[in-house]
Amino acid sequence: MTLGKKKKMKMNCFTCCRPKEENVHHKKTLKKSNQEKKNNKSQSSFDNLSFRTDSSRRKYISEEIAKLGKGNVSAEIFTYLELKLATQNFDNDHLLGEGGFGRVYKGHIGSKNLDVAVKQLDRNGFQGTREFLVEVLILSLLHHPNLVNLVGYCSDGDQRILVYEYMPNGSLEDHLLELGPEKNPLDWDTRMKIAEGAAKGLEYLHEKANPPVIYRDFKASNILLDENLNPKLSDFGLAKLGPTGDKSHVSTRVMGTYGYCAPEYASTGQLTAKSDVYSFGVVFLEMITGRRVIDTSKPSEEQNLVLWAQPLFRNKKKFHLMVDPLLEGNYPRKGLCQALAIAAMCLQQEASVRPLISDVVTALAFLSVNKKKEKDEDEEEAVEDTCKTPSKSNTDNIETNEANVDTSKN
Repeated sequence: MTLGKKKKMKMNCFTCCRPKEENVHHKKTLKKSNQEKKNNKSQSSFDNLSFRTDSSRRKYISEEIAKLGKGNVSAEIFTYLELKLATQNFDNDHLLGEGGFGRVYKGHIGSKNLDVAVKQLDRNGFQGTREFLVEVLILSLLHHPNLVNLVGYCSDGDQRILVYEYMPNGSLEDHLLELGPEKNPLDWDTRMKIAEGAAKGLEYLHEKANPPVIYRDFKASNILLDENLNPKLSDFGLAKLGPTGDKSHVSTRVMGTYGYCAPEYASTGQLTAKSDVYSFGVVFLEMITGRRVIDTSKPSEEQNLVLWAQPLFRNKKKFHLMVDPLLEGNYPRKGLCQALAIAAMCLQQEASVRPLISDVVTALAFLSVNKKKEKDEDEEEAVEDTCKTPSKSNTDNIETNEANVDTSKN
């Protein structure tokens, strides 16, 4: 008799002596324990990706991607020579952007007739082998219209290069916070469309990916825009697998960008999906106001966007002070109230009272539906004003309606 059979018999002897209800509970507990072990193994495989010497790194990366991806990784493997050719030897004329991770170049893969964005990670920078692997795995295994598509990667020698689909309109930051004189500011409707799409990307990571993924670096520069200004989340090097089983959070070192991190994560290192919701609230507030979350060029009391906004959230008469001046007053009054209410809920200090990202998506979708209705109402009112001179009673009715709108949004 094998050892496995002996164990099975022994367990059966114990279970047969238990009441029926206890047996059911034991089976559920055992199943739950096995699932937790499986999830913990998956988590540790991400957390314990070790560093290798240059000579073995390429083989190591290939083995880890094959093992963790379980044969489902479809991203193409490029050679360094192929990507040099695609970017004309990483020519500065093809440079799209630069950050702490390294540089991003526009390239063209001739064999596919495809424009791409080539991110060459800085060998001396923050993002190392682990972050590189996490990004390859997440973007290879998870697919959604609001996540950037990974075309392939290169791990020749000490090179770590990621190849994405090319996003012709750059990042949200380019159109919102670093607007050049040649660019027109985003209108209100486009801002709401981008916010809704970005929230849908987070919703997919939090509630549809298995195991769930916490993005951990939600900010305007990581939201890329395609030719139709549809948003796609990019840069998943800091992403973490979310808590599983009975765990309420993931404990990890605090990473991300100052100002976007949720207060409980910044102070304790305890990461949850609600941490991403807070970061979404920060970016959404940036989209409404046109202000950076931290701007040292402003007066001291206005340098921190969230602290500046908190007292204004509580006074509807000051809502107009929070709108981006570049909109020049072209925004729906009701829509502004609803948008600021969403931002305020996401920015709650207590994580437990923040909404789920799926609730945020629902609220933003409702905002889009009401947009057309409100526009039609505004047009009807304009026609009425043109066709007849309003009496005092008509004026009173309009004022009453406005008062009712304000009251209903409390």
